[in-house]
Amino acid sequence: MSTENTTGPSITELGDPSKPHGEAGAEMLSGMNEHHYEVTGWGLSFLELRKDSRVLDIGCGGGETLRRMSEKVTEGSLTGADHSPLSVKMSLEHNHEAVSAGRLNVFEASVGELPFADDSFDRIITVESFYFWEDPANDLKEVYRVLDKRGIFLIVADINGDAELSEEDLANIRKYSLYNPTSAELEVLLTQAGFSSVKIHKKGGTSWICAEGRK
Repeated sequence: MSTENTTGPSITELGDPSKPHGEAGAEMLSGMNEHHYEVTGWGLSFLELRKDSRVLDIGCGGGETLRRMSEKVTEGSLTGADHSPLSVKMSLEHNHEAVSAGRLNVFEASVGELPFADDSFDRIITVESFYFWEDPANDLKEVYRVLDKRGIFLIVADINGDAELSEEDLANIRKYSLYNPTSAELEVLLTQAGFSSVKIHKKGGTSWICAEGRK
């Protein structure tokens, strides 16, 4: 989670990372596509994508995670969901070829009310968005509902509640009221939501975390 150091309001403040909007939001989303590239790649290594996977990206932002997954999911389907109209627009534009081919679509939706049938996806991921979920316990139950049997769900973030964070990270957590649970808290949340198998992955030398739940 990073912001810009300026004498006035930062692009992050102006664009609002919880629900990006306006020119500042567009600039912020483009930056996130770059800044989150490495942690996203690390997280994707646990998703076990197949060419025929049915994938949902919750909080898809600027659409780069969807684009990267589309390189492996060539015969399945890719779906993005974000409650920011700007994020929906930018994700569709960023993935215009896959959209035109009918392999990818993005919906304006809240994680608390996903517009999908039960068991719709066998792979679900959220990258750098769990911080902003309004009701994590109930939102995770909604994720569980749309995940198919034996499916995989990942929460990927570049900070976690167990890590020794920088003063900048701690300031951002306070400024944006970020939800930053510990590993133990994530395990409890996922288990209580119904996930039968929960694993916590961490990358040495970083504050990165990937919480994995299987249905």
